[in-house]
Amino acid sequence: MPADDIDTGHPHSARIYDYIIGGKDHYPADQEAGDAMVREWPALPVHMRANRDFMNRAVRYLAEEAGIRQFLDIGTGIPTSPNIHEIAQSVAPEARVVYVDNDPLVLGLSQGLMSGTPEGRTAYIEADMRDPASILDAPAFRDTLDLKEPVALAVIAIVHFMLDEHDATGIVRRLLEPLPAGSHLAMSIGTAEFAPDEVGRVAREYAARGMPMRLRTHGEAAGFFTGLDLVEPGIVQVHKWRPDGTGTEVVRDEDIAMYGAVARKPS
Repeated sequence: MPADDIDTGHPHSARIYDYIIGGKDHYPADQEAGDAMVREWPALPVHMRANRDFMNRAVRYLAEEAGIRQFLDIGTGIPTSPNIHEIAQSVAPEARVVYVDNDPLVLGLSQGLMSGTPEGRTAYIEADMRDPASILDAPAFRDTLDLKEPVALAVIAIVHFMLDEHDATGIVRRLLEPLPAGSHLAMSIGTAEFAPDEVGRVAREYAARGMPMRLRTHGEAAGFFTGLDLVEPGIVQVHKWRPDGTGTEVVRDEDIAMYGAVARKPS
């Protein structure tokens, strides 16, 4: 990855996330931004880890209980083990995963997303979810996923960076459109309903660095799942979605600013 392709002087949401959860693929601008955000809301690392844990549980549910063998991950972010293919292929070695992101650093690190099982397949598409056609028309999408079989669409911790004019709900529906009945949608959606002051301050820190946020109410989160059959327990804070008892830290409701849910596309 040529260094010129990566803007290291300005923070990026994926690298801030990587820094806060203890990763190593970030730059001083990301560290400065992350430190400022944690000062405003010390629970931010707990919140981010809980979101990551939700994704892991959702993928395991989809592979183990829903029998899904194909995954489309939008807004992949910097590879952090276990990645989706590692979880899915630990259940079903033949599972296939297509990762999508528009950050050049993620592209540069994408080799870590390609090391799947011999029986399965992984692919990476450099694209922006605000242009669904660039994803759905990509050769890697059609070559990797069989649209006669169900696909799990994962949209984790990204739509809070999509403003009203981007029509995030419409984009998710467009991505779901070609997926057959029995496909699933797994999402986490940023909210300020549980710690409005603290999360509001974090949002202002993001906005000050060129990353404005659109946080959503429970009712607005529900709009993403219109026409789908929600899996129990429905739309809840991410730490409350099918907890498996493996977490080691105490998580309070006010420490979490993300709704999570999984839903099935009916026949």
